[in-house]
Amino acid sequence: MAEKKEKTIVKATTPTTERVIKEAKPVGNAGGLRAGAVILWVVAVVLEILAILQLFGKINITFMPQMWVFIAFLVLDLACVIIGAQLWKKANHIDPASEKNKVKFWLWNNMGVVVCCFAFIPFIILMLLNKDVDKKTKTVAIIAAVVALIIGGAASIDYNPVSSEQLEAAEATFGDQLVYWSPFGHVYHTHTDCQALNISETLTEGTVEQAVASNRTRLCKFCARQDSITTVVTDE
Repeated sequence: MAEKKEKTIVKATTPTTERVIKEAKPVGNAGGLRAGAVILWVVAVVLEILAILQLFGKINITFMPQMWVFIAFLVLDLACVIIGAQLWKKANHIDPASEKNKVKFWLWNNMGVVVCCFAFIPFIILMLLNKDVDKKTKTVAIIAAVVALIIGGAASIDYNPVSSEQLEAAEATFGDQLVYWSPFGHVYHTHTDCQALNISETLTEGTVEQAVASNRTRLCKFCARQDSITTVVTDE
């Protein structure tokens, strides 16, 4: 694949500083991302089941202490949960759900949180109820599972969701017009000399669809005011 072209422009507010503007990556395929997420989540649940089978002696891994077996399963479980959640959130920004049903909208955008609960809570409950595991192993395994549950849940929440209605409104407003965003921001801009971009030396340019797919789901409030745009969601 050919490398993305780069170009430079001069910042209006600091004429002596050059700014690099990169072209946005293609939006990607939501279906493929969701399929990858589901596969990883299935693997996560399988890992939890293997940990439970080890807990009840149905399988016996002897090349490492039982406590480390549990921790190994939990770490792999957590990795699958988090990576799956990132793929799912990326897919939801490409092909977002409708916000007409608020409960369904939240569940769809935070499916990773639901899977995270399934991936750790049963193990925690069964470990608490099991009396055959020594106290040290039980304590460490429970703490590790609770920490994994907290980390996985926090990483799986979509803190910046977008609805199909919001994306449609943005696409209708901007069409093929290019917008801009910084490497670490969560909004897109219509002006490269926006005051919110004064410290950004690198920007990405693309369509609003590409911006939303990159987790920039709202228009900068300063750009909205400058252009008198009221038809899209801003960060105000």
